[in-house]
Amino acid sequence: MKEEFKFLSEEHPTSKIPRTLGQKTSDNLTKWAGSWAFIILFGFMLLSWILINSYWILFGRTWDPYPFILLNLVLSCLAAIQAPVILMSQNRQSQKDRIKAQYDYAVNVKAEKEVREIKKELNEIKRILEKKKY
Repeated sequence: MKEEFKFLSEEHPTSKIPRTLGQKTSDNLTKWAGSWAFIILFGFMLLSWILINSYWILFGRTWDPYPFILLNLVLSCLAAIQAPVILMSQNRQSQKDRIKAQYDYAVNVKAEKEVREIKKELNEIKRILEKKKY
């Protein structure tokens, strides 16, 4: 029990990993794109696009007629940009998970050593008490 594990008195090691601007951006963008606020806002924008264009078709002035080709292009571009950003964020998360697993393993090894030491001490106490009985 004399050996002190260096991480136990400090912050979790994953909080010390420096992040680049690109990594911070991908993490924040992934967090935003995975929120209900994004889904609701995006759904509202899609519905508005379709309704406004459908209504304006009646008056002969629209920026994206019925099959909504421009909307399709916008959605395709969004998916093409968003997918790699999400993958970058997932890669960072898997890196964090590996570090956490190493940290947890080290903590478990230390706990096992302490349990073994306590068990030895307990056995020694038992042995001493048994000697005193007789």
